[in-house]
Amino acid sequence: MPASLDLPYYPFQETLFTFFVNSVGKYAANDAFIYNAGEEEHHVSYGKLFEDVLLLAKAFRRRGVGKGDKVMVLSDNRYAWMVTDLALMSLGAVNVPRGSDTPTQELQFIIENGECSYLVIETGGLLEKHSDFVKNCRQLKSIFVMAGPAMHTFFSNIFSYNDLLEDRRYSRSDVDRFLEGGEKLQPEDLLTIIYTSGTTGMPKGVQLSHANLMHNVHEIPDILQLTEKDSWLSILPSWHIFERTAEYVALSRGTTMVYSSVKNFAQDLEKYRPTLVATVPRVWEALYAKVQLAVKKKGAFASRLFSAMVWTSAAYRRNKRKVLGRLPVYEVDRPVKKYLKKALASAKLMLLLPLAWLAEKNLAVVRQRFGGRLRLAISGGGTLATYLEEWIDAVGIRIVNAYGMTECSPAIAGRGVTCRTYGTVGPPVPGTQLRVVSEDGLELPPGEEGGIEVKGNQVTKGYYKNEEENRKSFTGDGFFKTGDLGRMTVNGELVITGRAKEIIVLSSGENVDPTRIENALTMFPFIQDAILVGQDKKGLGALLIPNIEELKEYVAKKMSGFKKEKDELLTDVMVLNQIRNDMNRILLPKQGFKPYEKLQNIVFLDKEFKLGEELTNTLKKKRHVIEKKYRELINDLLG
Repeated sequence: MPASLDLPYYPFQETLFTFFVNSVGKYAANDAFIYNAGEEEHHVSYGKLFEDVLLLAKAFRRRGVGKGDKVMVLSDNRYAWMVTDLALMSLGAVNVPRGSDTPTQELQFIIENGECSYLVIETGGLLEKHSDFVKNCRQLKSIFVMAGPAMHTFFSNIFSYNDLLEDRRYSRSDVDRFLEGGEKLQPEDLLTIIYTSGTTGMPKGVQLSHANLMHNVHEIPDILQLTEKDSWLSILPSWHIFERTAEYVALSRGTTMVYSSVKNFAQDLEKYRPTLVATVPRVWEALYAKVQLAVKKKGAFASRLFSAMVWTSAAYRRNKRKVLGRLPVYEVDRPVKKYLKKALASAKLMLLLPLAWLAEKNLAVVRQRFGGRLRLAISGGGTLATYLEEWIDAVGIRIVNAYGMTECSPAIAGRGVTCRTYGTVGPPVPGTQLRVVSEDGLELPPGEEGGIEVKGNQVTKGYYKNEEENRKSFTGDGFFKTGDLGRMTVNGELVITGRAKEIIVLSSGENVDPTRIENALTMFPFIQDAILVGQDKKGLGALLIPNIEELKEYVAKKMSGFKKEKDELLTDVMVLNQIRNDMNRILLPKQGFKPYEKLQNIVFLDKEFKLGEELTNTLKKKRHVIEKKYRELINDLLG
């Protein structure tokens, strides 16, 4: 950034614009983003980011985009997405984002429901995919294509970014106009409308203001102890609130964001050696499976040795947590009982110490696969299975569970650096009121499960043009009903126990949380994914996605001499009964499961769940889609 473009410093950062300008002024020479385009790696400084945002905002303004205009942005994560977002923000326009896999029917609904006047679309190919609707949509004044050659003609309202940015010159007066416009923005101005991921049908538009997002920008950096020396590896869609807020938070402290992808994530961990990663449970499952497979290829002895080291490390860390009081506490123990528990854990700790030291040394090779510099691994956007959390912790990676949702911008609670209470998502983010209530709306004491409600500056003012949902979603005293279930510890940490809307109700009236059981089933190495079914049925069933090679190996061990091809293997009654029985052996009361939570029947599916079909952009399962698709199979399975 040229010295002649010295920027003002805003002492009160109340909008995204003021924080952005302050960050550029402070960290101008730092890398803001690193991304790959083809074989070429690009480094973008904070100063260059400012220039790109300035030029695109200027181009948008010339094409009529102004304050209050709704602009749909249809794109996956790329550097141009954040430039677009910040340019629209600086003009006071409202970003209405969605991923590239959005079906045309949903696209049409969002543009019409969101009253969008403009569309930004990632590629010409994506524009062609939706051309029947888009090119005939009179509501859209202009369409902008991020990637592609010049497109504009005299009779067309379609512009590529090449058209818009053909002239990259700007003057001091352009900068002054940019600053003057941004300075007029107010904290309560609408920043974005995010249509929720659609796990339960047509999406709802969540309205978020500058003040909502700025609550996270102010609070989260200190929770993570973020500095300009950190680098953050990113694979989630930029339009998703978890990733989007992470990028704002990173920009606020001069941190470098490195764009990766699910495909390249493992190799980019080693290449870029980040200090932080933030992703969803499903990605951790994939990394866990990849490490397990790599160890298995080294032979039976190496595999057993690795498992023993992980077990030793996990046992050592488990007892250390007991000694240091880093486990959830729901009621205060009497001093004598507390002392005896700590004494027993201390004795185990001393016995395990030599083996744990050896395990720690040998497990360093796994940490190297994560880059060797990772100080925090953040998991959000879903519940991380206990076995995964234990495994990540056992290999020496600091896992930080976070809890949030789109309606809360998203942060509600998080373990962060200072909270080490394992098995929780930590205390509420500062400035957040959180309570757990009964069905009657009464606040419950620590240890009792109930609905989670939240209130704070990060909470949405409501769903766009959806008064019915707004009435259902807020209490009389202004708390937002998350729809999640949880319990509080005596020290004020939150433990997530399930999702009220996902609860399966059996015909007997018993309520079952499917997530806990699905997490238990995916502990079997031959299960790639599982979804529990049984709504209004007498018992539970499971639809399973197999890992064929692992399944063959498992069956060979359990049923010696049994050899069949894939199709026969997946449908053989003896195999299915053996696996169901083995699964039911871990779904026991001593493991925290109820008698009615055993599996009545199981079935293997021959197709994986696909992104945009059975899975949302953040890899959550769309239960209603899966249940509808396999309705006949479920009826046959459970009668």
